Amino acid sequence: MSDHETTETAGAEEPREAFPAEVTARLEPDAKEIISRYPRPRSALLPLLHLVQSEEGYVSKAGMRFCADQLDLTLAEVNAVATFYTMYRRRPGGDYQVGVCTNTLCAVMGGDEIFQSLKEHLGVGNNETTEDGKVTLEHVECNAACDFAPVVMVNWEFFDNQTPQSARELVDGLRLGEDVAPTRGPASLCTWKQASRVLAGFEDGRAGEGVQAAAPSLAGLRLARERGWTAPDPANLPPKPSEQGEEDAK
Repeated sequence: MSDHETTETAGAEEPREAFPAEVTARLEPDAKEIISRYPRPRSALLPLLHLVQSEEGYVSKAGMRFCADQLDLTLAEVNAVATFYTMYRRRPGGDYQVGVCTNTLCAVMGGDEIFQSLKEHLGVGNNETTEDGKVTLEHVECNAACDFAPVVMVNWEFFDNQTPQSARELVDGLRLGEDVAPTRGPASLCTWKQASRVLAGFEDGRAGEGVQAAAPSLAGLRLARERGWTAPDPANLPPKPSEQGEEDAK
């Protein structure tokens, strides 16, 4: 092979992967609405990635190409963002993403045991999906609900104070199509694709359903009210050490 042929082969572009025309036509109005919310179009990339994820259940190369075309970005720029955030799947998964918190507090309270129990019960490993396509299992670093440890999230909805037994019952209900209700939030779960569309900025009207904040989260507020604690008045704060030094110098 000549040097010229080698150069041409190395410089050839990859085949262009894209959504079918009907999918592009259906998603473009939503994409334009998302982009219109931002003063700079490229700021809309995160919700656009959720939008394409709501179409396929993951962010495919075709989905990234769609985002790039809508925002006049390169595929590399979109790929850099899509691969940085774990909330974007890079391959097909289940209808329900079951995330078991294995960070410090949840782990101490039983999170590791729950995760191991679910792996054995479902017959899958981390970031793997059951054969029926219903459940994808993953361990997460923090579900931001330490006051309810150990916590499991399904499609970003909370299931608090879990045990290995309750977690197994939870995933069994999901696989059987039962109406499973989170501990806090809406009365029932939506699918992963539906949750992705909500995260893209298209509300499903259920944000205010159910319990929003339970007793452990409100304990500090209750104590403050009982004891008459209030936040300091910003107008009457003592001077900062640096400001006090400047006053003394005068």
